[in-house]
Amino acid sequence: MTTADGIEALATQIVARATQLRVRIVTAESCTGGLVAAALTGIPGSSAVLDRGFVTYSNAAKSEMLGIPASTIEAHGAVSQVVAKAMARGSLAHSHAEIAVSITGIAGPGGATETKPVGLVHFGCATTSDAWHRECRFGDLGRSEVRNASVLVALNMLFCALDTMEPVSR
Repeated sequence: MTTADGIEALATQIVARATQLRVRIVTAESCTGGLVAAALTGIPGSSAVLDRGFVTYSNAAKSEMLGIPASTIEAHGAVSQVVAKAMARGSLAHSHAEIAVSITGIAGPGGATETKPVGLVHFGCATTSDAWHRECRFGDLGRSEVRNASVLVALNMLFCALDTMEPVSR
């Protein structure tokens, strides 16, 4: 199975489960540039569950679109646990969704520092009642592979989170 096949299979399961629960999803993406939202919208029926996707590549976009204080980004860096969780919470606050996933990382080949190497990606996932974080260090696999691996992690986080959710009455 290719990475693309895995992404499509997982996105299909997420759309089916979110549809069953009547749960709406929002994405907030930086280094993946909208690939998670694209994976979900590639599945028929996704319009019933994907509320919106934010591509917040710049720090200004994270502040303007998601309400993350510039001081938070400055203090922790855009690629951090604090910002990943804030992106997930901010995307929920600026949408009509019940579950959010966020990604911020360094896909390479540039942008790395001594403490934040290429392949470091932080993920956030939030529901209306909780938020959590995951950090992955993929290494310097190449830009495309880091981004694809990040999409799989984000989709897995959504899939697992949906298993903890109750149906929404609309």
